Amino acid sequence: MKIKLFFCIFWSFWISAQDGFVLENADKAVIKFKLINNLIFIPMTVNGVELNFMLDSGIAETLLFSLENKEVDFKNIEKITFKGLGETVSVEALKSIKNNIKIGNHFIDKSHTVFIVLDEDFNISQDIGVPVNGIIGYYFFKNHPIEINYLKKTITVYKDSSKFPKRVKRFAEFPMTVDLNKPYMLADVEMKHDKQSSKLLLDLGNTDSVWLFPVLIKDFVYNRPNIDDFLGRGFSGDIFGKRSRINSLSIGNFRLNKPIASMPDEFSIQHLNLVKDRKGSIGSEILRRFSIIFDYPGKKIYFKPNQHLDDPFLIDGSGLELKQDGLIWEKEEVKVETARKNSAGGEINVIDNSNNFQYKFSLKPVFIVSGTRKDSPAQKAGILKNDQLISIDNKIAKDMTLSKIHAILKTNISRKIKLEIKRNGLPMKVDFTLEDPIPYIEE
Repeated sequence: MKIKLFFCIFWSFWISAQDGFVLENADKAVIKFKLINNLIFIPMTVNGVELNFMLDSGIAETLLFSLENKEVDFKNIEKITFKGLGETVSVEALKSIKNNIKIGNHFIDKSHTVFIVLDEDFNISQDIGVPVNGIIGYYFFKNHPIEINYLKKTITVYKDSSKFPKRVKRFAEFPMTVDLNKPYMLADVEMKHDKQSSKLLLDLGNTDSVWLFPVLIKDFVYNRPNIDDFLGRGFSGDIFGKRSRINSLSIGNFRLNKPIASMPDEFSIQHLNLVKDRKGSIGSEILRRFSIIFDYPGKKIYFKPNQHLDDPFLIDGSGLELKQDGLIWEKEEVKVETARKNSAGGEINVIDNSNNFQYKFSLKPVFIVSGTRKDSPAQKAGILKNDQLISIDNKIAKDMTLSKIHAILKTNISRKIKLEIKRNGLPMKVDFTLEDPIPYIEE
């Protein structure tokens, strides 16, 4: 499975007039987040209802696309259309203004605009493996410096830059621009030997390492080997292109060796309103290797490397595309335990050896194959779309998360793996060797 959970959206919205979040009655606020496949998820209370949102610096507006049987009162609604990255051109949504949003106890926006997506097929929950209600972007960052600590899984919102002068001394500082409500910086891209200073979007909502737009880069030549691949889902459809490794990406003195570059084809970006001189994006597979402070008001970005700086860049070595296809109730038999007094007067549990059972019901995920990469080990092994994954390396799939399955399939070396699948109700066993399809080759 390649880096399938990547979700990168590029918006061409008008600039709205809302003010964004403010800190109330505090100089700073700490927000805990969940990290799934390098993506950040935070709880948000929307008009009194708690929902789960993905934090994405690569979008301008706040989107809602799923409520999971929850009811939220939205007022002041009008119908609109907009464009995104993908194969189709426009998507319908409802624009709702003056919503009350609260994150934690102190980070609040009492007049927030939300775009409610009407396309029922647009729901990233099946790709993430957990319920996701929406995505929040620019207005989370707009008014205050925001520190993201990937190791502690915390976001710290500061009243202003004067509240972290001692902390920032341990960070490397770089200029940042905020164009069309998204953050950009210059970084050095080295395809083989020559470095090119490139304007790149800082994109928390992209699980890849680097995105490059070949059509916008003069004399661009793809590194070999490279593969044609499904890069992910944009707001307006599936995104296709190529992947290969580049020699390095450097952010100041921080050099990241042999990252994987994803390069969308020209059809996927033809409808984008790109900022001047932009060449691509820095994704969260690189950003997670640092603690980062986004300072939109001060037009600065700060990096401090963490223990993952020199982690190898891994790719899915199977070619499987998996998604979570809902949940099923599973019944488990549990032996009845009875309690009796021991000689000291305390209780001990004793298992009843009779045929006295109780039944425990729990929800378990179902994972199915949504596709395979051309000429990949999974495709050559005969795995087909809609096959259900039962186990992987003797680990029961329903007892795992999609994120854990992805981690097993990522590699930069060759190694064998065993799958059990179910096709049309019949179990099958499949063996194949994971392999890196794009090893970096010196020339």
